[in-house]
Amino acid sequence: MYRPRMPIRMRFTTWRPLAAAAVAALMAAFLTPAAAHSAPQESRPVYSYDNAIREAVWVDTGLDGDGDGKADRVAVDIVRPREPAQQGRKVPVIMDASPYYSCCGRGNESQKKTYDASGNVVQMPLFYDNYFVPRGYAFVGVDLAGTNRSDGCVDVGGRSDIQSAKAVVDWLNGRAKAYTTRTGTTTAKATWTNGKTGMIGKSWDGTIAYGVAATGVKGLKTIVPISAISSWYDYYFAKGAPLYDSGPDWLSNYVDSPDAQAKCAAVQQKIADGAPRTGDWTPFWTERDYVRNASRVRASVFLVHGMQDLNVRTKNFGQWWDALAKNGVERKIWLSQTGHVDPFDFRRAAWVDTLHRWFDHELLGYDNGIDREPMADIERHPDQWVTSQSWPPSGTRTTTLRPDQGTRAGVGTLGLTKGDGTETFTDNPQLSETDWAAKIDTSTPDKAGFVTKPLTHDLRLSGSSKVTVTATPTTKTAHLSAVLVDLGPDTIRDYADSAEGITTLTDHTCWGASTAGDSACFKATEAKKTAVDYTVFSRGWADLGNYASDRKGVPLTPGKAYTITLDLAATDHVVPAGHRLALIVAGTDKDLIDPPTDKPTLTLDLTHTSANVPLVGGAAAFARATSGKTATAPAATPLKGVGDPSTAHRVPGDGWPPIG
Repeated sequence: MYRPRMPIRMRFTTWRPLAAAAVAALMAAFLTPAAAHSAPQESRPVYSYDNAIREAVWVDTGLDGDGDGKADRVAVDIVRPREPAQQGRKVPVIMDASPYYSCCGRGNESQKKTYDASGNVVQMPLFYDNYFVPRGYAFVGVDLAGTNRSDGCVDVGGRSDIQSAKAVVDWLNGRAKAYTTRTGTTTAKATWTNGKTGMIGKSWDGTIAYGVAATGVKGLKTIVPISAISSWYDYYFAKGAPLYDSGPDWLSNYVDSPDAQAKCAAVQQKIADGAPRTGDWTPFWTERDYVRNASRVRASVFLVHGMQDLNVRTKNFGQWWDALAKNGVERKIWLSQTGHVDPFDFRRAAWVDTLHRWFDHELLGYDNGIDREPMADIERHPDQWVTSQSWPPSGTRTTTLRPDQGTRAGVGTLGLTKGDGTETFTDNPQLSETDWAAKIDTSTPDKAGFVTKPLTHDLRLSGSSKVTVTATPTTKTAHLSAVLVDLGPDTIRDYADSAEGITTLTDHTCWGASTAGDSACFKATEAKKTAVDYTVFSRGWADLGNYASDRKGVPLTPGKAYTITLDLAATDHVVPAGHRLALIVAGTDKDLIDPPTDKPTLTLDLTHTSANVPLVGGAAAFARATSGKTATAPAATPLKGVGDPSTAHRVPGDGWPPIG
């Protein structure tokens, strides 16, 4: 939960006034092709991309994950400008460490690495090398251990995954060994770089950036994680409730190279044993929880996440962001209306410009003003963005909302006054949040809904909510869902569509320089919109058997009351005047959690059920927004929302259904 705090101040790299002239002169002399008379504000595309150096090295990780008696080496493909090296000048590095370079591809067009006859990379996926190499950066694409041309085994966010990338940062800073071939003895040194490294990547790639930053490795100056996982437990479970019908052993097998599949059976078994489908926390999950080590982070963080991401759900960014704030890490954030989508595909021009300025500031030290701009960019409507000086904004207060009975069963009210009585519902695993919200004003046996009056003023929720439920089950197992809903007409991105809020077009836009084997041109996209009568904007789930512990579940005693708190996903949403805010409590959220063994009926004790929500303006804002007269009860006709998202075998990659 986001707790009230003073306005957040971004701590960027600061150049002291007395040293500014010397620093500017040094940067101009060493990081631009000719000396300049004033401090540079922007890196320019002055170097040849066609003539760039393309090479590969294999970095020794110091681990032997595949058990062949030799230290694993991870493949590192490098594209860097030739001219600075010829002139004895060193360049910073942008790095994307990924398991997907050969199995599945990167980006909206699923690009894979391609190589020439000498084994040097020809096509590097995405636009990063095309755009940044001519501007004086090296780009490095790392194959995680067990993937593509690397040794070792994938361990899904564990020591091997993280060391795959950390070892490369160490090599770039002269602290690790690399070789010119996978099995040879000729060493390679990174004499061409100043060691300043920025990591970027979406989903699993961004997750690796989280993990490496949490080691505190020196030389990693910034990370740009997009739709990334901060705790692998929270990718697979929500307080014991399983979010998927498979575990990380399935995922590792999905990305393992053929060589790794032949060698890594023992690792596969260790993963399966360490991540039981019970939902209990084990040491396996502790190793893959990067939030616990947020105090070690030295790098700045520019975080991007879709607020409707139902693959890497937004609890992952919320808890990471909160931990960074607690530890004073400099940070910036973009929150979109999309699902699991890269900003290159929902806000392309602004993204490239902002990313360029971010790397110039963080890796080249340019005083370009990005540190004095608002911390947060938030998509309020498709392609309509607002900014927030801090995030969550100052004045955000945790406010307790109380459900109460209404005049009909399961159709209650939501306000500031403690309610009483009970509501009862029966878990129906065939129904989802869209079914519940569509019939919010109708008594149905599968949910309990609580709704405010139509608002007289806008109400903004910014951060993470918690819903505490006291429920009595009729069975030994029970799962719970809680969702927050904006009831009112709107046009939103269709995040439940297979492309999660975008449409890919046939025309192209170009970002950087191209070669015959690596084009800088990519298919354009536009927002895919849909008109709705309601929007589910935050969700949370739990196994009621985890009432006493987030980390271990127990069988329930039928007829006994239990109290549990559900963590709802981080978001930033405005419920407009004229709309209503709703809280729904129900059982299995179809396709978003798996059902329990039983089909319980649950009775809610409303006196001991509440929602703690982060409201800008706090309780006073809520009271003001709900101070109007009670409106005529809405007609009990089904409301229109998005379709039911399909989850299939999701992977933390570039979309779902899975890439392949």
